[in-house]
Amino acid sequence: MFKGSITALITPFTETGDVDWKAFDNFVEWQIEQGADGVVPCGTTGESPTLTHDEHKQVVKRCVDIVNKRVPVIAGAGSNSTAEALELTKEAKDDGADAALIATPYYNKPTQAGLYAHYKAINDAVNIPIILYNVPSRSVVDLSNDTVIELAKLPNIAGIKDATADLSRPVDMAREIGSDFCLLTGEDATTIAYLAQGGHGCISVSANVAPKLCAGQHKAWANKDMAALAKCRDLLGPLHQAAFFESSPSPIKYAVSTLGLCSDAVRMPILKATPECRTAIDNAMSYAGLLDNNAKAANG
Repeated sequence: MFKGSITALITPFTETGDVDWKAFDNFVEWQIEQGADGVVPCGTTGESPTLTHDEHKQVVKRCVDIVNKRVPVIAGAGSNSTAEALELTKEAKDDGADAALIATPYYNKPTQAGLYAHYKAINDAVNIPIILYNVPSRSVVDLSNDTVIELAKLPNIAGIKDATADLSRPVDMAREIGSDFCLLTGEDATTIAYLAQGGHGCISVSANVAPKLCAGQHKAWANKDMAALAKCRDLLGPLHQAAFFESSPSPIKYAVSTLGLCSDAVRMPILKATPECRTAIDNAMSYAGLLDNNAKAANG
């Protein structure tokens, strides 16, 4: 079971556009030191659409090696081509990832039958836990609860990252599938509500810059410490909003850059955060105390 605060990792780049491997190594290590319950390399936040196939494989392998079984590694393996998604999933397994996160195919707009066939083909070909990823705002297709329920009957379909922000869904899925199916929200702002609706954790963008605070939120929930939970919730609220002030991941990459952990370089067509976005991030980080506390941790 995957649970808690799982960071959807950024992929650091140099100003010339190459993957910054030293920054990546240090960033993954920092995430673990700060209490992340898991990491996701090569998801959308990791700019997977603009990584080459070789870079994608290298990022996953490097992440697995650095983590060294200390927390789960859920490798991004989505594509709008079933054949490519299957290949990426095979490579994730070969590289030692604990699971694969597979987004619904974007742009193609497959039917529910097509979505079922897509995931079943990967399930049948690769023996690795698969986390479905339903993100209609980016893929323009919704993986219905009925389709999820059918997919959950397959042996390798282990859970879902639900980025619909529809808080009725986890209740319905849990009732029909059972408690062994892993329910993870993909919307930071809904984390506590999602847990209250039967969820198990969050694949988080905000955890890139606030891993300790995000993990603390889940620990407070597990310990039934409502005061600590409310404090984390309130401190993180402005950051969740600012992280999507502009197209992700430029806002959160800028946020991480303020801690000296990487540059704010992104790959086109995503652009660096505008001055207005930077101000929103600065204000949110200041409100959460991240510019003092996390900067000290980042700098040792």
